[in-house]
Amino acid sequence: MNVFLRLCLAVFLLVCVASHLQAQQTVSGRVTQTEDGEPLPGVSVSLKNTTTGVITNAAGVYVLDGVPEKAVLVFSFIGKETQEIAVGTRTAINVQLSPTSTELTEVVVTGYTSQQRKDIIGSYAVVSDKQIRETPVVSLDQALQGRAAGVAITQSSGTPGGGVAVRIRGSTSIGASNAPLFIVDGVQVETGGLSQREFGGQQDNALSLINPNDIESMTIIKDAAAKAVYGARGSNGVVIITTKRGRSGKTVFTADAQRGIVDLTRRPAMLNATELLALQREATVNAKQDADQAGLIPGVTDAVNTDWVDEVLRRGIFQQYNVSASGGGERTKFYMAGSYFDEEGVQINNRISRWQGTLNLDHQASDKFSFGNNLIVAYTKNERIKGDNFLDGVYSGAMKSLPFYAPYDEQGKLLGPNNPGYAGFPNFNPVAQALLPRFEAYTVKILAGIYGEYQFLPGLRLRSKVSMDYNNVTEDQYESSRTAIGGFLPSVGGRGYGVNSTSIYSTFINSNILTYTKTIGKHAATALAGVEVLQRTERSSSVTGRLFPSDDFTYINSAGIVDAGGSFLNRSGLFSAFTDIKYSYNDRYLFSASARYDGSSRFGPGRRFGFFPSAGASWRISGEPFMQRFTFLDDLRLKASYGITGNERFGDFQFLSRWAAIPYNGTSGTAPASVGNPNLQWEATTETNAGMEATLWNGRLTFVAEVYRNITNKLLFPELVPLTTGFGSIQGNVGQVSNQGVELSLSTVNVDRAVKWTTSLNVSRNANRVEQLASKEPQFRGYTTSTGRTHLVQEGSPVGTYWGLDFRGVDPATGDAIYEDVNGDGQINSDDGTVIGNAQPDWFGGITNEVSWRGFTLNAVVQFSYGNQLVNFANTALLNSGESLADNQVRAALKRWQKEGDLTSVPRYVQGNTYNSLFSSRFVEDGSFARLKNLTLGYTLKPEWISRFKVSNARIYITGTNLLTLTRYSGSDPEVNSLDGSTTAQGLDFFTLPQTRKITVGITIGL
Repeated sequence: MNVFLRLCLAVFLLVCVASHLQAQQTVSGRVTQTEDGEPLPGVSVSLKNTTTGVITNAAGVYVLDGVPEKAVLVFSFIGKETQEIAVGTRTAINVQLSPTSTELTEVVVTGYTSQQRKDIIGSYAVVSDKQIRETPVVSLDQALQGRAAGVAITQSSGTPGGGVAVRIRGSTSIGASNAPLFIVDGVQVETGGLSQREFGGQQDNALSLINPNDIESMTIIKDAAAKAVYGARGSNGVVIITTKRGRSGKTVFTADAQRGIVDLTRRPAMLNATELLALQREATVNAKQDADQAGLIPGVTDAVNTDWVDEVLRRGIFQQYNVSASGGGERTKFYMAGSYFDEEGVQINNRISRWQGTLNLDHQASDKFSFGNNLIVAYTKNERIKGDNFLDGVYSGAMKSLPFYAPYDEQGKLLGPNNPGYAGFPNFNPVAQALLPRFEAYTVKILAGIYGEYQFLPGLRLRSKVSMDYNNVTEDQYESSRTAIGGFLPSVGGRGYGVNSTSIYSTFINSNILTYTKTIGKHAATALAGVEVLQRTERSSSVTGRLFPSDDFTYINSAGIVDAGGSFLNRSGLFSAFTDIKYSYNDRYLFSASARYDGSSRFGPGRRFGFFPSAGASWRISGEPFMQRFTFLDDLRLKASYGITGNERFGDFQFLSRWAAIPYNGTSGTAPASVGNPNLQWEATTETNAGMEATLWNGRLTFVAEVYRNITNKLLFPELVPLTTGFGSIQGNVGQVSNQGVELSLSTVNVDRAVKWTTSLNVSRNANRVEQLASKEPQFRGYTTSTGRTHLVQEGSPVGTYWGLDFRGVDPATGDAIYEDVNGDGQINSDDGTVIGNAQPDWFGGITNEVSWRGFTLNAVVQFSYGNQLVNFANTALLNSGESLADNQVRAALKRWQKEGDLTSVPRYVQGNTYNSLFSSRFVEDGSFARLKNLTLGYTLKPEWISRFKVSNARIYITGTNLLTLTRYSGSDPEVNSLDGSTTAQGLDFFTLPQTRKITVGITIGL
């Protein structure tokens, strides 16, 4: 038996050896370069996933023995694109290697066309999918933070799916929108809030409906040479977003999973019960009142010490899953994907979830005709809560609530207005306010387009596309009888309050573009002409109910009284004709010109159309013969552009005098609602840009410097009229705003060996100034204060300027505040108001470092802002020097003046004192910060480890967002704005939820 087994084993081994010998062969060939067909010596030719290989000789010839039939040869050479070729039964394989594509030859989408980077005249920045895909963000605009020069992005709060303010080269308008135009696959998409209801100045974000992982690239267009082709919509800049599309070849399947935790970057520190009681007693004594009675609730002790901030906050869970398939043949290519996103907010009962499907197809029907589509379908559920500066907000209520009380009674039930002991709360129980109401928003988004393209002649083609952006929002709200509104509001009756509303926002676009490209010798030109029609429809309705039988019946059909509601319909349109011409001579002298003629329904007859031209030129100095001796210089260009862009995003049909229905003496009637202005027309921004771009040492250093000056005329801004007209203002074209600045971008390859280290830096400075208004008198905006309002708009100052008293310190003898007597009348009042700061930073930008070594990659993004100021408006209640004893206080109150000789910046606490709490520069702080926005450590697994599982690539990584913030700001976060998206009232922190910190673990697998 043993002999038989040995014989079988010997036969088996002989068969295996023979099979192995038969499968192996000698492969030879020649490697040349595509540019001139010259041989390439020193090319590495190796068997994939092995150490076996040879080097081509001086004639570019290689000979490799022992090559299996199933092997794949890898041809690699510095400066050339690596090629992989399956051997099969071939014994002779010749290869041509092409130059490696660099940033200079990278193709960038720049509006209605694409160009190589080296040929772009305008000012732009590109954010790639690699920079986006690992950052755990809800909306795609968040992924731009710190990535591009001249682009300032502020996330207004830490609420998931909340508002994000994007400003490109400053604020060009006062009364109209300052948000850039977002174009996704040629479609102008909705931005800003879609909900009918904002919570304390905070809105939702329409861009959170699009999955950032489906984005191929984002191009930010900043100057008129590129964005004037968008005419009336381009003055605030344009963000062109291209989603991923299929490529010919084997179908590639990719799966990505992320899961992590979410927490606040910084939690506010409040006084405990013992500290607050001592402070309250001190305030009553200073007011010469009985400390045991005046201003204090009888029987209150520090036996209960509730940390209300901890009660309403939690550590949330973040999770995101994406699967995609991409591929196709010579004629048909496809990309399809599905995703699920879910983030628990750090406030209890706050959550956002999104499901999305994507399908992009491209088909070459014939040599001349092709067509395709793009489709995104998304469904989002947003479980909102009242936050920030809402009177009954959860986070604001937690900061103000007194620690002497508990959220639950002895039986563990939430205390509410119908429970004994509730009277001690300042208006409501913030924990109950978080858990009991229902504020749910369900949104369906369909972003779809279909295109066809026909080539009439070589270089001449016509592309026609029909696109749609459809958003349907249903909001379901109910406030329990145990909440502030449902239980306290007299008009509600203390028995619950419900609202149900529906909003539809749809945009339809049809564009037809004829493009011609021609090259003759050293002359190259591209020209396009197009026509575009846009129609936007907004439709909404709502109904409210009250007097519900109990909190178990929460929908409108259960309400005892349904007596309020409304409906709304609005349509607007834009008709445009445009042209764009680009010309280059000898690849050294480049010129461009564009013009757009827009007509908008938002303006009256005779004022609807506007003309928006631009021109630009670039000189590639490095291409001149006299520069050839500078071999270290890859590319050096000077460029300049000039143009006019417009803004018409400020509201519909305000050129008309409008009437509205009003009740009078129990009868419904109509009355004038606004005064029309038939001369109303476009805002127009004149833009000048000049810059220099340089690439040195084979791309190891890239430098871009630009300066610009933009002047906006004919501001869409309310013009004051005599009150005898029955109105205070009329919409007009009055005033002028300027923005001028400098932008610097630097990219370096610091180390390029076994370890590779690259750095990207961008720094920007923008000076904003209101040059002219219809009136010399300042116009106040923001929150009401003792001196008027927190902000003002006036000639000579930037938008976002703060107004109040000039705080000069605390008198060591008395403990009272000292203010500058501006008018010298010996009294301190609203007449002594003055400019006390502004929200505009002196410098802002970001720096990105990436280090890779043996499959490991470390990427770090730092965002910074310097010179901006913030109004810590929450401290007017939480550091209020004793004016009110109904709110808790921040720990800075422990530094208050207490006795003669104390040196401090916090005045003494005196109950009922209003002088020490007047709004002043005491509440304006330095808002400069540097933030580690994103840190990612990843590892790509070796192919030999995963090939047995039929996996082509696999990567694991851990990502942290907002891990570290360096700032002198005493509030919770320097990157907030209570009035989300406001232009004139920037930089306010009024109980605004801070940014969140995310730590996420992810894995990406490719098949």
